[in-house]
Amino acid sequence: MTDLRVSALVAMDENRIIGSNNQLPWHIPEDLKRFKELTTGHTVVMGRKTYESIPGKVRPLPNRKNVVVSRTPESLDVPAGVDAISSVKEWLDSCREGTVVLPSPEIWIIGGAQIYEETKSLWDELYLTVVHSTHQGDVYFPRFEDSFELVSQEDRPGYSFMRYKRL
Repeated sequence: MTDLRVSALVAMDENRIIGSNNQLPWHIPEDLKRFKELTTGHTVVMGRKTYESIPGKVRPLPNRKNVVVSRTPESLDVPAGVDAISSVKEWLDSCREGTVVLPSPEIWIIGGAQIYEETKSLWDELYLTVVHSTHQGDVYFPRFEDSFELVSQEDRPGYSFMRYKRL
């Protein structure tokens, strides 16, 4: 597949917090529903810690191709059908060459912070949920504002769904 679309999907609070002790610091059912609707039938790329934070009953995420990034992918204990990789850029090159089979041309980068930072130059779009409060946390979303423009925003009580496109 040569024509891939790479998007990032994340929820952050007003201080850019995206995680606390390997968990989301909030529970917003509509955000989880949006996550599922956007990613089902496509490929999700995540770091090892994000993969391990997914509850066992839904890990790997069903109805999606799961790709886990690790410095030592050979040491990961992942079930058949889950790709363990060390480089997102090299993996994307293989996808474009057709040596990796994907369910669709849509690829979703879903965290964590290190994976977002390493891949932000590759994103075509960013789907962001901003939680209108502050939380304790230990993981932050990287700055992206200089490279993207807001194209849509849907405000809800306590949070907003936003979509950005690369400039």
